[in-house]
Amino acid sequence: MSVSPWLSPNQTLIRFTIPTVSARDHLPLIRSNFATAFTGGSDMAVNSVRVAVAQMTSINNLSFNFATCSRLVKEAVSAGAKLVCFPEDFSFMPAKDGEGQKIAEPLDGPIMNQYCSLARESSIWLSLGGFQEKGPDDEHFYNTHVIVDDSGTIRSTYRKIHLFDVDVPGGRVYRESSYTKAGEDIVAVDSPIGRLGLTVCYDLRFPELYQQLRFQHNAQVLLVPSAFTIETGEAHWEILLRSRAIENQCYVIAAAQAGKANGKRESYGDSLIIDPWGKIVGRLSDRLATGITVADIDFDLIESVRSRLPIAQQRKPFDFWKPASM
Repeated sequence: MSVSPWLSPNQTLIRFTIPTVSARDHLPLIRSNFATAFTGGSDMAVNSVRVAVAQMTSINNLSFNFATCSRLVKEAVSAGAKLVCFPEDFSFMPAKDGEGQKIAEPLDGPIMNQYCSLARESSIWLSLGGFQEKGPDDEHFYNTHVIVDDSGTIRSTYRKIHLFDVDVPGGRVYRESSYTKAGEDIVAVDSPIGRLGLTVCYDLRFPELYQQLRFQHNAQVLLVPSAFTIETGEAHWEILLRSRAIENQCYVIAAAQAGKANGKRESYGDSLIIDPWGKIVGRLSDRLATGITVADIDFDLIESVRSRLPIAQQRKPFDFWKPASM
């Protein structure tokens, strides 16, 4: 289910009819029916709760970004969501070197307090990440994923572990470690949409983190707030997200920065919600638009997938893979 971003008054809803399929077209339908039977899927999820994922183009203006987030929160509340997920750099996207360090604040500072007030006044949980949290020195901040509950209380924080030090093929050179201090702790937290596993952007390329969240910390929903580059997003964004969902039998919610934030930074976009079977259940129609999409987290589907493909019981423990001495 999607909420279209910023519809103009003269837009018209177009309904499509489904044509009759020929014999050679039946195979995809058979596969679809098999997946529905295997996962126990149905059109109406009874044991479920609604979540929203945002897509936006943040700039180096705190007030502008807060106004955008406030509008999207109102949309999420109107759609019945209990939690809305925002992308990496939601509150501030630096345009120049050093800007992130200058605006970095502790979690009890005025920037985060503003978002906590937004959560409390709107009676909705917020996933905010990453936020420029004041670091150990003036040259570095933490890239922090913050979970705020509907009373405006910070429930949990995760500091991004894997930093984006990459020479992007066909793109620019990134050295996130030059201004960001890496975190060290794996974090999961309970919420109205299930037990959340917290990550940020480049963490997505390290499946062992998600396996720890699923099999050691009992995550049901994996959050991946991001600002993927155009080059890496076109090649890998969707396939990596669907892989994390399938191999861990979790919902994956990936909020994305979209489009040109400034002259030096452009993000891929394409915010997604993916179910434990790897099916995309929430996606904006325009990967560069500002808006939200919503979907229902179906707890019965999670249980069905996990019970019928019992990989948690069949997998080898982490220490099984220690190399044998030669």
